[in-house]
Amino acid sequence: METSGNFFEKVYEVAKQIPFGRVTSYGAIAKYLGAAKSARMVGWAMNASHNNPDVPAHRVVNRNGLLTGKFHFDGTNLMQQLLENEGIVVRENQIQNFNQVFWDPFKELV
Repeated sequence: METSGNFFEKVYEVAKQIPFGRVTSYGAIAKYLGAAKSARMVGWAMNASHNNPDVPAHRVVNRNGLLTGKFHFDGTNLMQQLLENEGIVVRENQIQNFNQVFWDPFKELV
């Protein structure tokens, strides 16, 4: 059985490759890592990554483009502000044009 520490590190390695101005989902990272049912654990990894500035946790959202992790960021709208600084449009906690900015690690990483 793999420890969550190792899983978290694998999640971080994928998250670090999300390009500027793009987002992915918790489930997409889990699927890429061969743990399709572990989207929630990817979320836990993102929550635990806030002391690591190399992990762009703000680029990981839920499967519908909702900023479900925003309450784990310092400040009221920090997650949204970080995304908007990359040119991503967010309205009412949801990424607009989600399909256009979605980055699928399963397709992008070989």
